[in-house]
Amino acid sequence: MDAVTEQELASWNEGPARRAVLDYLHGATTPGPAFVEPGDRIATFDNDGTLWVEQPLPPQFDFVFRSWEEEAKADPSLAERQPYKALVERDQAFFEGLAVQEPQVVETLLEAFARSWAGTTPEEFDARVREWTRTVRDARFGVPYVELVYRPMLELFDLLRGHGFRVFVCSGGGRDFMRVFAEETWGIPKENVIGSAAAYTYTGGRIVRSRELLGGLDLGPGKPEHIFAHTGRLPAFAGGNADVDIEMLACSAFALLVHHDDDRREYAYTKGAEASLATAERLGWTVVSMKNDWTTLF
Repeated sequence: MDAVTEQELASWNEGPARRAVLDYLHGATTPGPAFVEPGDRIATFDNDGTLWVEQPLPPQFDFVFRSWEEEAKADPSLAERQPYKALVERDQAFFEGLAVQEPQVVETLLEAFARSWAGTTPEEFDARVREWTRTVRDARFGVPYVELVYRPMLELFDLLRGHGFRVFVCSGGGRDFMRVFAEETWGIPKENVIGSAAAYTYTGGRIVRSRELLGGLDLGPGKPEHIFAHTGRLPAFAGGNADVDIEMLACSAFALLVHHDDDRREYAYTKGAEASLATAERLGWTVVSMKNDWTTLF
């Protein structure tokens, strides 16, 4: 290993996962059978559970739940419809479906999300998200959620960019929510964020959010569909952590699956990832053990 390589992925232990990443990037950028043309060097990553903590619920839901609780107090009739009903009743089954990103549950949430902010401008919505990032802290770790991004993944972003890859985040979560902190937190431009999103209309000289969702959910097959619609290509490199990432990982040349197995520094769980772990073993994807492969998390 040369001196330059020793400095790459500094928060990764030497082992099969780190070596697989470095070997792939060497092959992708060196003339030969594994070479990837510069224009095709697209890397896409899931967000929740891949780039930051997703337990006990994905952070975006903390943001929206606070708004929905206020709405339900102002209009008690909302308590009869989801997702407000689950919030009022503390419906554990609903939240479990949310934690593993069951498409029907996520769709219900995103529809409510679109309704809540319909008619607002991007500036108004962004201001709400920025206030949340500054003032709300994760209950377990006691820091803002944007400080719970995995350092090893940011190092991977830097390494990919150094090899001519364009890095995109592709999440089932809200595209516009992630775009607010994408540049300062991940170091990627907001136009490189792909996700479930509201449609916009231009009226009265302003861009405003509508009540409609733009396209389908960015989960499962929706991920490669959204990636292709956004970039005109499928990824050469993809990273995820759950069953809803399988299609995105399967369509890439190199697939990396983050395995949450560190209950001391973060969480240990496989729920919602059983199929992806089995697929990784069957197809030979690179599985990253948070416990064994990463020297530090945040």
